[in-house]
Amino acid sequence: MITESALQHSCSTKLGQKQRNDDMQQQASEATAALEEPPSILWGLDPAFCAFSRLYVCDILTMKESCQVTVDDGTGVITCLCWKNEKWTEQGDLGTSEAGVMAGGAPGGFNPVTALKALKQAQLDSSRLEIGELLRVRGTLKTSRRSEREIMASTYYKVNDPVMAAQIAWMMEAPQLYRECYDKPFQPQTSTAGASVTSRLGKATGILKSFLNDNAVSRFRTLDVVDLLQPLFPSEPQTASTSQEPVAGPSVSQQLRQLLQEALQILQDEGSVFLKVKSQDKVYHVTEQDKDLLMATKDIIREDSRREKYAEKGCHILHILSAVRQRYSCNVSKAALELVLRSLEYNSDIISTSDNYYTMI
Repeated sequence: MITESALQHSCSTKLGQKQRNDDMQQQASEATAALEEPPSILWGLDPAFCAFSRLYVCDILTMKESCQVTVDDGTGVITCLCWKNEKWTEQGDLGTSEAGVMAGGAPGGFNPVTALKALKQAQLDSSRLEIGELLRVRGTLKTSRRSEREIMASTYYKVNDPVMAAQIAWMMEAPQLYRECYDKPFQPQTSTAGASVTSRLGKATGILKSFLNDNAVSRFRTLDVVDLLQPLFPSEPQTASTSQEPVAGPSVSQQLRQLLQEALQILQDEGSVFLKVKSQDKVYHVTEQDKDLLMATKDIIREDSRREKYAEKGCHILHILSAVRQRYSCNVSKAALELVLRSLEYNSDIISTSDNYYTMI
């Protein structure tokens, strides 16, 4: 004979086990979803992540939220929040105040008051929404306090579609977008050749920087550093067979020169080096080791800071750049000048009075 207390204990035990099983299944499903979902650091690589996707309402309602972080289209109904400007809620005759000021236009001619009133009335009519009207809505998804999915509309407007052409075009476009984009899982593609070239270029830039810094080089030519990049092109072992035809493509020396030019261009863009004089025999100057450039920049700031125009705030970086190009070299870039100013400020030769303004101490 089973007593009432034993029966209640048995039922509560089964309910507790069922609750634990449900919790375990929910945790397992969440873990599975987390494993299937790509890491958040890769979200920005997916073109669909940063775009306004054109989805069916039924898919928006069933969309799963990330484990890491009323419009009807025929597939479902979803709430849309549209914040309207206060000026469109004002009641009364539009343009009444303007009429008292600008009345008296030529009869039969253009009346700016009437045109302005008509424009405001058209804008007001476009913001008034009635049940059954066709809208185009763009916005972001959010979950309301009632745990319901809704759209925070950033843009919405009525569509004039008397023959349903816009609706038919949308219903034909949406399936194509699903097939070509939305239904395909995002898989970041990596190109082995592209990654190899990028890695080699980064290594070449690092080798040149280390050489210039370790040896305190002030100027150099391409022939002085081209051999430094030779280890990045390992020589291929020669095969015994001589019947193989040579593979078409640039030779190792051509690839080496191309890599050197790209690495030097990166250093120029960073301002680490610059060409004082552009000639066939290129001589690169190292920015932070060029004493003449440092001295010329300091003299310009010293002289111009004494002028009444720059006495209080100092000289702007663009003014200094223009003066340096006139006095020293027209090929000095802004990035190179920023390195010079940083070096002078580090050595307490100049100070920065505000953003991009410098003066002598």
